[in-house]
Formats: sequence, structure tokens, C-alpha cells
Amino acid sequence: MHVDGGARGNPGPAAIGVVVTGPGGEVLDEVAERIGTATNNVAEYRAVLRGVERAKALGATEIELVGDSELVARQLTGAYKVKHPDMKALHAQAVAALGGFERWRIRTVPRAQNAGADALVNAALDAAD
Repeated sequence: MHVDGGARGNPGPAAIGVVVTGPGGEVLDEVAERIGTATNNVAEYRAVLRGVERAKALGATEIELVGDSELVARQLTGAYKVKHPDMKALHAQAVAALGGFERWRIRTVPRAQNAGADALVNAALDAAD
């Protein structure tokens, strides 16, 4: 699944985008939601959490998260420590949610390769303007 979160301003109006695909690449679900006022990093974590929730609801037992946030990916794999107090709770929620899968992995790609999720973020933000 592709996940993205973004804020216009940091913090500012924020939204998440999730594109859940099956093993053959077929789109199974899409999410475009405003999440109120947040930072970019909070939005990125909220996108991961929503994506994991949707994958679980669809019956997935293993997932691959694809996003453009190096920080979130490295924090979830343990390469970076989570220092910001507000991020610790989101990180703990994400780790717990990912623990419900037989296998998971996360990888980062350039924003251009995360275009579907990025477009959903912008659509959600534009819809309320």
C-alpha cells in the first residue's frame, strides 16, 4: 500500500492519502481524509495507521508500506529513535498495529513514485478550501 500525509503549513490543515493494492497491483481501497491541524510528520504517521487499519479490514496478513517519509520509515524500523514527545504515541500505535501482521516491511520512494497517495492528500485538502 502507498501512504502519504501532508500539511499546508507546518503545522497547518492536514490530510492523509492511502492506496491499498492487492498482490497483482489492483486497487482494493483508497482513502483521502482531512485530519485537522497537524504537522507533516503527524500526518505521515496517521496515514500509516489508517492504511494498516484498511489492510487489516480487507483481510491482509502481510503488508508492504510504501511512502516518501524517510523519517517515519527509519523510525518504524528502529534505525532512528523517536525523540519528539508527540510522535512517541503515534510511533507506539503504529508498531503495535504492524505487530498484528505475519510480515510487514516499509520502504521509501521519491514523491513522484508515490503520486497516487499524494494526489489523495491534495484532493482532501482542496475539497475543504
